[in-house]
Amino acid sequence: MAHLISPSFLSADFGNLEKEINILNNNQADWFHLDIMDGVFVPNITFGMPVISYIKKHAKKPLDVHLMIIQPEKYIKDFKKAGADILTVHYEACTHLHRTIQEIKLADMQAGVSLNPHTPVNVLEDIIQELDLVLIMSVNPGFGGQTFIENSYKKIKQLKKLIIETKSNALIEVDGGVDNTNAAKLVDAGVNVLVAGSYIFKSENPSDRIIKLKSLEF
Repeated sequence: MAHLISPSFLSADFGNLEKEINILNNNQADWFHLDIMDGVFVPNITFGMPVISYIKKHAKKPLDVHLMIIQPEKYIKDFKKAGADILTVHYEACTHLHRTIQEIKLADMQAGVSLNPHTPVNVLEDIIQELDLVLIMSVNPGFGGQTFIENSYKKIKQLKKLIIETKSNALIEVDGGVDNTNAAKLVDAGVNVLVAGSYIFKSENPSDRIIKLKSLEF
């Protein structure tokens, strides 16, 4: 399959939310990537259900919701109600990860697990076949605009190997510092979904940046 682009809405202009949503509706973006932070699991607070519901009302593409929160299992039904199509939780935030994944699927969403930069891929060996998506954090979660961590390539290749060996259908997503300098190399390493925030929304022409990430022609 061709790789997908999931622009990170954390970098969008929240003063012109409908305009930013329409930019993604009308270009080659595949998903809307929404980062939910609670100020506990990560040192930042972003937005909650009312903003997700507003985006869902206007978005014409799936909502790819990434939870950087403690006890995500408490809010699964709430995120479904708000409009999440894909719900990704952090391995590091879940005491009973398998149960949480089951509950996400029972709520009729695709289920993903995210790994922080220090967490090895092999922790997913016993659950990889249950997953629709694995999100590799290529920066430390909490803030946009950080520098890409080079060790991420190795983790992506290890994850790709695990997916092939277990015959899992999980997609590999990467988030953090994705831009024109590393996008092609990431796709070559096995990434299916590129998340980019600052690189897209802080540019003068977000649609052009998305086209370039999609075509890998820079």
